[in-house]
Amino acid sequence: MRLRKTSAKNPPTSLKSQALEPYRMHPEGQTLTTDQGIPISETDNSLKAGVRGPTLLEDFHFREKMMRFDHERIPERVVHARGSGAHGYFQVYKSLEKYTQARFLTDPSLRTPVFVRFSTVGGSRGSADTVRDVRGFATKFYTPEGNFDLVGNNIPVFFIQDGIKFPDFVHSVKPEPHNEIPQASSAHDSLWDFVSLVPETAHMVMWLMSDRAIPRSYRMMEGFGVHTFRLVNAEGKAHLVKFHWKPLLGTHSLVWDEAQKLSGIDPDFHRRDLWDAIEAGNFPEYELGLQLIPEEDVLKYGFDLLDATKVLPEELVPVQRVGKLTLDRNPDNFFAETEQVAFCVANVVPGIDFTNDPLLQARLFSYLDTQLTRLGGPNFAELPINKPVAPVHNHQQDGFGRQTIPTSRANYHPNSLGGGCPFLANPRQGFTHRQERVDGHKIRQRSESFNDHFSQATLFYKSLTKPEQEHLVAALEFEIGKVERAEIRERVVHQVLVNIDFDVATRVARAVGVPPPKPLKAPKVSKRSRNMVDTSPALSIEHGPRDSIKTRKVAALVADGFAGKELAHVRKRLEALGATVEVVGPTLSPVKSGDGQEEVPLKTFLTASSVMYDAIYVPGGAKSVEALKRVPLAVDFVREAFIHCKPLALSGEASALLDTAGVSQLAPPPPAKGVDGAMGVVRSAKTETKGFSQLFADAIAAHRHWAREAPPPA
Repeated sequence: MRLRKTSAKNPPTSLKSQALEPYRMHPEGQTLTTDQGIPISETDNSLKAGVRGPTLLEDFHFREKMMRFDHERIPERVVHARGSGAHGYFQVYKSLEKYTQARFLTDPSLRTPVFVRFSTVGGSRGSADTVRDVRGFATKFYTPEGNFDLVGNNIPVFFIQDGIKFPDFVHSVKPEPHNEIPQASSAHDSLWDFVSLVPETAHMVMWLMSDRAIPRSYRMMEGFGVHTFRLVNAEGKAHLVKFHWKPLLGTHSLVWDEAQKLSGIDPDFHRRDLWDAIEAGNFPEYELGLQLIPEEDVLKYGFDLLDATKVLPEELVPVQRVGKLTLDRNPDNFFAETEQVAFCVANVVPGIDFTNDPLLQARLFSYLDTQLTRLGGPNFAELPINKPVAPVHNHQQDGFGRQTIPTSRANYHPNSLGGGCPFLANPRQGFTHRQERVDGHKIRQRSESFNDHFSQATLFYKSLTKPEQEHLVAALEFEIGKVERAEIRERVVHQVLVNIDFDVATRVARAVGVPPPKPLKAPKVSKRSRNMVDTSPALSIEHGPRDSIKTRKVAALVADGFAGKELAHVRKRLEALGATVEVVGPTLSPVKSGDGQEEVPLKTFLTASSVMYDAIYVPGGAKSVEALKRVPLAVDFVREAFIHCKPLALSGEASALLDTAGVSQLAPPPPAKGVDGAMGVVRSAKTETKGFSQLFADAIAAHRHWAREAPPPA
């Protein structure tokens, strides 16, 4: 067997990676064969009766090759169809044995292999990465006690409270059945018809309309387990728990215009970003966070913790960061790993258990049922990517695609023919469901503790910064404005938005052409609701850390005559802080600086765009700047970056590009001397001066500079 060479791009193989090695095919230097290992010396012409005769049925190679081609596609996932995955490992910081007996959470020396799949929810496999949508964040832990699947999203709540509504919601958000339009978009009649008639969707809709729904990358988005689970320790004591993933790079988003343009320029933007980062050794890292709640506090915070449409504010129960996830290896084959991986909410290990969340209970059935169809039968757990590193011994047998070869004479329990094997685990080591008293009448009804549908939607909106609120309102105006039926637009405004925020409802009503709403009486505040907070700053992306530029991509725009020393100085400083600088020029041919040095552009103005970068830098050099001013696509780089509130650095003569781009009147005045970085536009009076590079780095760390955004119309 040949393992990959160890390097920054291919780190040492993990336990799971080693387990996959027997399944990897290495064709280098090998002879072409059939699936049965028969050597093949001709694969360009089928076997015929004469050179112009019919193809013969006995051509087994032709038949096998065509049969495999005809069947190489499997049904795509109904939701989360478009995804991207990576291998890695998780390591807990210190033992959590006080809360759980799960070994991967109690043994700090243990590196648990993982496979993570990120995804969009609504679109098909062929849709774009940057659409407005929820993102899946599913993690398979290959623990010593079996597989644990934490199947979550980048948004901590969901649209519905009870899983019986899941088919209805998904049908509403998918393309409409009469014309299969629109793809991967929630801006259409059926979704908003559903929202207007199902008030429990209100909170999640606000998240969907926020910047959270257009993340900058998978590496820069949070993940959430959504549901409330249980952790159970060795003594049987339980705590309720909410799972969080916190990206070490911080949480950042695109802007809407940028997201739409990326869908056309690079529909694989997120998938490519994840792959390239890992190949470059910039391994994505996330910390696992836990909100731990005593079981008796399930109703303490003004809502029911079993309600998946609610968030537990971090100001009430802080998130404890307990371990780190590192993604350090790309898949060897997208289909065999990323497509065939099967996540299931029901996959838990001793020390982790479920609650009576009605949406969670439905998912326990749905995920397993889905895999049976998508992966061809009950043996999908034997596929290499799904196979646990823990030993598997049971009496399951037969079915499509069986990978293993059972050898025991006994396929039942108890037995004597097989020596009683496999025998039952020690009760302290085997999985034991948490004992909980359950009684009541059989009834189709929601608990009254699930009745508040709007207060947390209001909490979310009020917790956002002013720019985030403006983006959310603009998203509502766009989405609801695409709804054709006026009665649906009116229902959304008058029955949903007005219950969240009157000003928002009024603005959206005006934008989408429906009568303005009337103010509502303030709802009565229950005793439980008094334990809630009015705002939760942790819900805002803008309140996250802004102190690093690691892995940020900066485009340096150059033409012949650019200031070579300036470029070298800025690149050296940014790369020392972890950023990547890519030179973009008129062609891929070498570009000469004013002092005769050459740079070979990585991309051209035709193959690149500002939306592919986090920041733009233009070095000085009169000849270079004059040439760039004559290239409309180069001018677009500057104009779009400015409009999208990205950091811009222009040294010396390069400041003139703001005039050419038509945005100089929106920018702060240029410095009379020295260097200035107001509104994230870093400029120097002459050539690049002391402090220029650091000021640019600080502007990049801030991510966006919303002061440039035009105020909304009155």
